[in-house]
Amino acid sequence: MPPLRKPSGKERHILKHLIAKIKHAGHDRFFQKIHGSRLIYNTCWEDPRIDRELLELNGDSRVVVITSAGCNVLDYLMDGPAEIHAVDVNPRQNALLQLKLALIAAGDYDDFFEIFGRGRHDDFQALYRRLADRLPTEAREFWGDKAGYFNQRGLKKSFYYHGTTGMAAWLFLKYLYLTRPRLRSLIFDLVDAQSLERQRQIYDEIESRLWGGTSLWLVRQPALMTLLGVPRPQIRLIQTEYPGGLSQFVRDKMRHVFTEVLMADNYFWRVYITGEYTDSCCPNYLRPEHFAHLQAHVDRVRTYTGTLSAFLKERRGAYTHFVLLDHQDWLAWHAPDALKEEWDLILANSRPGARILMRSAGFRLDFIPRSIASALRFRPDLTERLHPTDRVGTYGSLHFAEVV
Repeated sequence: MPPLRKPSGKERHILKHLIAKIKHAGHDRFFQKIHGSRLIYNTCWEDPRIDRELLELNGDSRVVVITSAGCNVLDYLMDGPAEIHAVDVNPRQNALLQLKLALIAAGDYDDFFEIFGRGRHDDFQALYRRLADRLPTEAREFWGDKAGYFNQRGLKKSFYYHGTTGMAAWLFLKYLYLTRPRLRSLIFDLVDAQSLERQRQIYDEIESRLWGGTSLWLVRQPALMTLLGVPRPQIRLIQTEYPGGLSQFVRDKMRHVFTEVLMADNYFWRVYITGEYTDSCCPNYLRPEHFAHLQAHVDRVRTYTGTLSAFLKERRGAYTHFVLLDHQDWLAWHAPDALKEEWDLILANSRPGARILMRSAGFRLDFIPRSIASALRFRPDLTERLHPTDRVGTYGSLHFAEVV
């Protein structure tokens, strides 16, 4: 890896400006502004290995999933479901999935891996011109001026340091490496460790250096949490339910991930630390042995920009699977009536036995309306076993239910 450049005064000013802005404008307003105008997630932050074990997709499956970055949509596609409907209120998240689908349909694996494996491409503009006709209008409008996202000679050098989550990771790493230069080599040693024993040795050396007063202060800042896609209701859940609050939650989760989950297989953390995946540590959808299958089934994925409720009103059906991510944390806090409507529509559009997967920043499943809970059979015997194996490790809880 090339040496990291010292952040400029302008870069430090950007971080200070974001923090000041959040204090003056209010977290909710800032969150809505950011999420209403930018790409948030450049990679999915949910472990599809767990998802696919719980969902048990097959050729009869009709799946509805929150799009996020589209990585897990493509992971699910490897199980050959009849259709996957990717729904997101942010059109830029759908534009990201649509670009991935267009690249798969175009059939050049090397281009595909350079862009989404390495996070860069030497001539993205020329490639994009060949792909543009495959994209919906809204996606063309978004990607038309985004060649800099994939420019390895640019300031950030990787697509995975763009989008707000990528920018937050990049800024935090810049801060760490500027103030604690020795950490950089230790963190890269940690990512490349081949055993849990070695990981624990390295992390024991890292931990005290990592969590200084400024680092702990940064993770408590609403601006940073907003860039990472964490709304105020989720912060409140952690602050009120977890001993020690948000900063202790982050410390404990990171210790678990880096000492109990094998890094050699953890592409989630690798990509934000290094800016890229490797051939051996990457999402399944980026592996060459799966590319032909994805290309043959790419037309089974459909995107929809809007709320889940709007989708279910417009495209009624008998769906077999719903992957809700963690968006119901926000609904439970800000829009309980909309939460109830969403659940009513899910049940009205579900086959008997339909499977529903969700995550939460909290630790208790107390946000589902009582009138809905009686129609669901939850499986804590499965989720309590699987949750500790999550390679991401940042959610408070995992929930899986079947429609009775």
